Amino acid sequence: MVPAVPGTGTRLGGFVCIVASAAGFGAMPIFAKLAYAESVDLPSMLFLRFALAGLMMAVLMRVRGMVWPRGRNLLLLVAMGGVGYVAQSFCYFAALQYATAGLTALLLYLYPAIVTVLSALLARRRLSLLRLLAVAAALFGTGLAVGGSLAGSVFGILLGIGAALIYSVYILVGERVTPLVGAMPSATVIMLAAAAVYGLIVLSRGAAFPASPVAWAAVGGIALFSTVVAMITFFAGMARLGAADAATLSTLEPVVTVILAAIFLGEAIGSWQIAGGAIILAAVVVLARSGAEKR
Repeated sequence: MVPAVPGTGTRLGGFVCIVASAAGFGAMPIFAKLAYAESVDLPSMLFLRFALAGLMMAVLMRVRGMVWPRGRNLLLLVAMGGVGYVAQSFCYFAALQYATAGLTALLLYLYPAIVTVLSALLARRRLSLLRLLAVAAALFGTGLAVGGSLAGSVFGILLGIGAALIYSVYILVGERVTPLVGAMPSATVIMLAAAAVYGLIVLSRGAAFPASPVAWAAVGGIALFSTVVAMITFFAGMARLGAADAATLSTLEPVVTVILAAIFLGEAIGSWQIAGGAIILAAVVVLARSGAEKR
């Protein structure tokens, strides 16, 4: 069982887990660009992402003799994958059609602030000034890190905010369910549920699966590193830190993406992005060093 008030060692372990998760999720756009370049379309890529990851996790659960979630917890996890993950990704990718990538990313990363506020309201506890400042700094740093134009229509802005709200609810539900059933079973059910929905979408419109070794390597990277590793470490970290701190620490994701894009895709890193990354890292260090609040 996870202690009600995490200790220093527990928080450090949670911090390491969230950093690993951020690295996995942050690498996903790089893998995705490689897959797109090989003519893999979005629904097919997402189906393969969740199907392959779900199968890998199911095999690991079988080998380790882990118990599948049941009853109400199983239904919640299926809803998180089949409804929450699907709806969030739909809103996010639809927003890209009505707003710039910079604005869409910035709106999505409103979720740490939303999670922090909702978590405090649900637990009926006061937010410390240090925690609020860390969240605000992470959001500001994200705005600098994503860079680019921040233009978009009202509809695009609403879709972007919708993605952040859905993801916030997803995280808060996961915070309650994961300690009861475990990080691996939670991630497995979520992935398989999302795969089922995207499988129906692919059947309805036709598939565009990978046709080259590079494409399969990119999709495999998304499934293994950016899904299996990223989701399990996120749930494990959230169980130790709580939803609010886990969400705030996850703002490392765009920093990882910018660095990897520069290394593997040759994209330039501007001074504003460096400044944004430094601010995010400062906020992460503050949260990592802070003690848990009394509940």
